[in-house]
Amino acid sequence: MLKFFLYFCRENMKSKCVIIIWFVCHNMFAQNITVDGYINIYKELAVSEMQRSGIPASIKLAQGILESANGNSRLAVSANNHFGIKCHGWTGEEIYHDDDEKNECFRKYREAKESYYDHTNFLMRNSRYAFLFEYKSDDYKSWARGLSRAGYATDPNYAQKLINLIERYSLQQYDKGVIVDRTRPAPSATDPQQRADAWEDFASFHINRYQVKSNNRTEYIVTLEGDSYTSLSNEFDMMPWQLPRYNDAKSTDQLQEGQVVYLQPKRRKAERGKVTHTVKADETMRSISQQYAVKLPRLYVLNRMEDGTQPNVGDVLNLRKKKKK
Repeated sequence: MLKFFLYFCRENMKSKCVIIIWFVCHNMFAQNITVDGYINIYKELAVSEMQRSGIPASIKLAQGILESANGNSRLAVSANNHFGIKCHGWTGEEIYHDDDEKNECFRKYREAKESYYDHTNFLMRNSRYAFLFEYKSDDYKSWARGLSRAGYATDPNYAQKLINLIERYSLQQYDKGVIVDRTRPAPSATDPQQRADAWEDFASFHINRYQVKSNNRTEYIVTLEGDSYTSLSNEFDMMPWQLPRYNDAKSTDQLQEGQVVYLQPKRRKAERGKVTHTVKADETMRSISQQYAVKLPRLYVLNRMEDGTQPNVGDVLNLRKKKKK
């Protein structure tokens, strides 16, 4: 190889020689991103997106590693597409790449952070993935198998590959939702780590503002003055139907300051230790459902009550299925 370029230099213009030698050396010695390097760059962004949506950070990272070859694939390098999302209704820039078929259309992003953000929205807004949000954010196995069952990838071993990556690199540790420092100003440098940090600050602004909390393994916020289901849907970049459905409400219902609004589907039963509830004055089935983060229809089923009926003061309601004696 070197002999060829030495000969080329003697027979051609020096400027051309310099350009070609630079190009070859750049490609010969450029280092690909390792799995550990990829995790280090994008782990905080994955945690941020988990807090926004409920998608496990471990799943986000494992999919990114697998779909983008640690950020080294053509789609990742040329289009910042880390999740192999195809055009389907896309109005932004495009790139064409051979996948299941030749020359398929894929989404192209300005930066990798946009790919992470769009991946979250893609799962949240696509009805075939809606059931995934019934799973806990630390239940990566159910998420992996659910993604495969919903047809995210055609590889029959897709779920197991995700699980293997998560367990090999201990990605489940990020499902604990570690909060990073969000008080620093957004850096303008082009370094990938700093760009990821800057995006994480931006995307997680609402976490500081609303102080996302958890009840019965379900994330919620407490409303501020002037909030509505529409404004909160825009704030958290969710579909208009999601928050009303998660809270057994109508999109037109008025919100008052200090109300609990769940950002994820409530559970089928109360947490351990909370077996029954004694009804107090002015309580309704929905208010009790909100208090314990138990789905309202399920609360009716647990108590063999007709939908829409209300309990009497002093009634004892079941919050979990009674154990058989």
